[in-house]
Amino acid sequence: MIQINPDLCKGCYICVEICPKSVYTVSSVTNKKDIKLPSPENENNCIHCHLCELECPDQAIYVEDKK
Repeated sequence: MIQINPDLCKGCYICVEICPKSVYTVSSVTNKKDIKLPSPENENNCIHCHLCELECPDQAIYVEDKK
């Protein structure tokens, strides 16, 4: 499961760019700063590499490991 904290996200979209499996898209949903949030639309493609979580400068992404 991928969680994005809308209060921390600043819309840099590093997660969209860095994901090797194109999990993220930019959604039309905005946070209270009126920033369009990334959305893990293709979460089933996630290989749990944690690149998005590691590279997020605002620590707004949490990727839960497979069990």
